Amino acid sequence: MEIRQLIYFSTTFRQGSVTRAAEELMISQPALSRQIRRFEREIGTPLFERIPTGVTATAAGVALYRHALAILDLAESAAEVAVLAAPEAETVEVGLAPGLPGAWVATLLSAVSKHVIPARINFTDADSATQLRMLREDRLDIALVHQPPPDGLASYSLGEEEFGVAVRPGESRSTAETWTMKQLDGLRVLVHAKNQLPTVHYPLISAANEVGARPLWQFANYTHHAEACADAAGANIAIMTRAVAESLLPEWTWARLVEPSVVLKTWSARQPVTRAVVAAVDNAIRTAFPTP
Repeated sequence: MEIRQLIYFSTTFRQGSVTRAAEELMISQPALSRQIRRFEREIGTPLFERIPTGVTATAAGVALYRHALAILDLAESAAEVAVLAAPEAETVEVGLAPGLPGAWVATLLSAVSKHVIPARINFTDADSATQLRMLREDRLDIALVHQPPPDGLASYSLGEEEFGVAVRPGESRSTAETWTMKQLDGLRVLVHAKNQLPTVHYPLISAANEVGARPLWQFANYTHHAEACADAAGANIAIMTRAVAESLLPEWTWARLVEPSVVLKTWSARQPVTRAVVAAVDNAIRTAFPTP
């Protein structure tokens, strides 16, 4: 005996008509008739008698109906208890630093979904300094940043991405696969302002100085309007990761920056003492991005 069969039987009993019961159950009348006949064979006795206006229950049908209602009530109660007993998803606030690749974020969500079922992720876009301040103020649970987290936090290196050169369409060398730092000499080059990527600012300038290059750096704060910033600065070149270039400057050509290369590193950081679900999400992120 299945719950589905009891539903078919009790609906037919209540409606007094196979046709009306089929309409309520949203199945065809012949299909419901077959189900009722099969149920009667399993029970071993007729449950309904056919009358001109529909059907009426036999004595066995009347007795079964009372039990069917009790069983269906218990089944409904069991479902409610199961829902109440299931752990409620806790919200975990996670910060995203500018430029994290979309595929990277998708991998993060997949790892959390796989390893931490009762968790709901709420993302906040913010630069690294803002995230670390929010972490201190308990407004973030986990910060994903582009600068080394300060001592006292539980942190982990998640990996690094190469910086490259995004070149405006029509600019000479727009089809080059690589650019050397020396080739930026004398060109107006858009780069993130120091407060956005402090760990890249000085290495980038130092790398240029080491090879005797003097690019005309155009520092700007931007998260979405890179091309507008480049237009305002008169820059046809921008230094950024491939992911940022594909997102913000899709029409521009991106090439690797070499001799020397510069990388953008990413860390996760959280408070050392935190909720169990936050620690679980952090561990899932670390599992998804193991340090080489």
